[in-house]
Amino acid sequence: MAGKSILVTGSSSGIGYDAVHGLRDRGWRVFASCRQEADCQRLRDEGFESPRIDYTDPATIEAGLAETLEATDGTLDALFNNGAHATPGAVEDLPVDALRAIFEANVFGWHDLTRRVIPVMRAQGHGRIVNHSSVLGLVTAPWRAAYNATKFATEGLTDTLRIEMRDTPIHVVTLNTGPVTSKIRENAIPHFERWIDWKSSPRAKDYEARLMKRLYEDSGPDTFELPPSAVTAKLIHALESDRPRPRYYITKATYLMGVAKRLLPTPALDWLVSKGG
Repeated sequence: MAGKSILVTGSSSGIGYDAVHGLRDRGWRVFASCRQEADCQRLRDEGFESPRIDYTDPATIEAGLAETLEATDGTLDALFNNGAHATPGAVEDLPVDALRAIFEANVFGWHDLTRRVIPVMRAQGHGRIVNHSSVLGLVTAPWRAAYNATKFATEGLTDTLRIEMRDTPIHVVTLNTGPVTSKIRENAIPHFERWIDWKSSPRAKDYEARLMKRLYEDSGPDTFELPPSAVTAKLIHALESDRPRPRYYITKATYLMGVAKRLLPTPALDWLVSKGG
């Protein structure tokens, strides 16, 4: 993979951080973008090229991609849309502005960057676009409505793009991860505290009994939780295989829920996913 270039978003920790190291070790030229400039600088200190890209700020999307393309003489072999956050809370407590905010970060920014990259890949005659979805793009889970909605939207956009790109040399791939060690729960706390008035909710007791403990207490790994390297391994296959799969499941939870989605009647599936809240 010497000389191959990839732009990875959300590289500051967790899955993105593991991915940029794993890809660099395989010879990829990695542009490890982050939302915060301090994280970009930390990665530059580790030897990465790290343009700042904040999905909620179109100016950084334009500038970060321009910086990447300037360094590669206008080419880019792959894009890994990875950066995202969660805003926990019950649907009835989720303000519309909170939903707008998470869609800016998890959907609209991805779409903006992807549309800017496609002409580059068309011009060079090849490319890979890998979108990081979730088991929560296949089934929903309580208390995660905002994140669920963005991943379902990502699934729709990615599936459509994959079909539309069939007559081009651009491969479009979805990664559906289940529980993977990351900072997504920790990083969700500021969004929860900003948007969710849980103490005034008719579900206040449920918040106290279930969501607050999950958010603020370290209860150890989730069932079926895997390290970020499990995602990197599938990402490498998606990027380097001559015939990448359109979709990669990661963790047993994703496989189980994928089967359940196909086989179970809706009431049974609702009962099953309700146990995950």
